[in-house]
Amino acid sequence: MERTQGEEPARVKLRAVEATPESFAPFGQVIAASPDGDEFGPHDAQLDLSRGVPRFYIMRLQDRPLEFSTITHHASVTQCLGSIGGHDWYLGVAKPSIVDGPSEQSGQEGRKPLQSRAGHYYLPPDPAEVCVFRVSGPKFLKLNKGTWHAGPLFKADAVDFYNLELSNTNGTTAGSLTVKD
Repeated sequence: MERTQGEEPARVKLRAVEATPESFAPFGQVIAASPDGDEFGPHDAQLDLSRGVPRFYIMRLQDRPLEFSTITHHASVTQCLGSIGGHDWYLGVAKPSIVDGPSEQSGQEGRKPLQSRAGHYYLPPDPAEVCVFRVSGPKFLKLNKGTWHAGPLFKADAVDFYNLELSNTNGTTAGSLTVKD
């Protein structure tokens, strides 16, 4: 839908769904504590950090209210996010939409592949398919490669998060766009 100059974008209210292994499966994994000594298995984060140097760090985020107008994805890496201390937080997500090239179509009218600054092609997510998850307690989310995400978002003034991605994730693997109606 095109807007005329000066027209405000439509505001859409989304109801947050609790992130569980089942509800979050199309976008990645919910990882909770497991006993020390457990063997590696499907309950562990299935990571792909093969395209660069992993970066694990703590980021302090401030003033991230429960709203967003942009959404991003990382085409060649998984990403893990979790709040330190198990504070409640929220993440807007949409399914990955990376395509092989500029001529690939999704079957949906009006969605044409775009090329990111990093060089890969993707289909913009349909705003109607964006959903929001609430993450509560001491667990983290592993995002599949290409999963669109907005956040972390939270009600507190500031929250510290741990983040596992590649050292160049935001510089070379990201694709971002503004969510429009």
